[in-house]
Amino acid sequence: MPGRDDIGGQTRARRPRRVTSFDVAEAAGVSQSTVSRALAHDPSISQRTRERVIAAAQQLNYQVDENAARLRKGRTGTLAVVMICRAGQDRNDINPFYFSLLGSTCAAASTRGYEVLVSFQDSPENFWGHHEERRRADGLIVIGTCENAAAWDYFGALSDRGLHWVCWGSPDDAFDWVRSDNRTGAALAAELLVDRGCRDIYCLGKLGSSQRQFDERWDGFSEAMRGRGHAPRLAEVEPGLSREEQGRRAVAALVDAGTPFDGIFAVCDEMALGALKELEARGMAVPDDVAIVGFDGARAGAFSSPPLTTIEPDFEVAGALLVDRLLAQLGELDTPGNRVPVRMLRRGTA
Repeated sequence: MPGRDDIGGQTRARRPRRVTSFDVAEAAGVSQSTVSRALAHDPSISQRTRERVIAAAQQLNYQVDENAARLRKGRTGTLAVVMICRAGQDRNDINPFYFSLLGSTCAAASTRGYEVLVSFQDSPENFWGHHEERRRADGLIVIGTCENAAAWDYFGALSDRGLHWVCWGSPDDAFDWVRSDNRTGAALAAELLVDRGCRDIYCLGKLGSSQRQFDERWDGFSEAMRGRGHAPRLAEVEPGLSREEQGRRAVAALVDAGTPFDGIFAVCDEMALGALKELEARGMAVPDDVAIVGFDGARAGAFSSPPLTTIEPDFEVAGALLVDRLLAQLGELDTPGNRVPVRMLRRGTA
């Protein structure tokens, strides 16, 4: 029977042969190289010949091999994204903020015609950044926690090899980074708490943290508080704990010490949610007794009780800046800025 093969007494349908540029060339009455140039819009090909080639390609349902075309141009058409985790961290425990950022980054890459390779890396056993050298991707975007110092040491060395990469979450300014407008966001939080009548306001955080954005948020909070005639106060969180547990214990310490407080700005939403749980356990009403503002715009905050007031970065802009700064390194775009605008999401906790 035509179109079928007999193998071991069984009949199996043969796959149709893939149409190639040579088939298009034969149908159009031109050379294979002319087909390639015509479909790439080479100006050396006349309009009449181009139209004949396009008509033949459509008739044969010919699809251009994008991978081959990109390789001829020295590009893979792919970007690699690495999510840095804490050593041994369960992937389900990663801060939801990073998943939102990952999604917006992949969306921005797709809009610009790039595919994305995603990997999660947490220890020297799985650190890998050779995508560009192996021709698997044109460049690298690194996202994740600053607490994994070994990871940042590893990826920081990529610059010494002339590779192209940008990052979110770097512990210092030595790399090509993108961050939220942390100072402005923290100032918005402080001003909201003061304007609603809070007087004993504490920032939950830790000075000198490897999380560079936390220091920036403390600076913005402090400046805004002083500008409103209030002394900035810090309730330091304990290192080595989950963010939620850090927020819970910081609030517990304030209550146990008899420290008066009626407003809290937490440097991240997970700390804010931990504080909210502890206040509820202590029988303190939010926002009547204590108002809370977080930072990150984590989706979980919308479903807390009451819903968490937070400072949210523009995730769409964040993903676009990460991609565009990488494409600028590749010579495809002018270099954009590296600060992501933020906005206040006013909900039930403030």
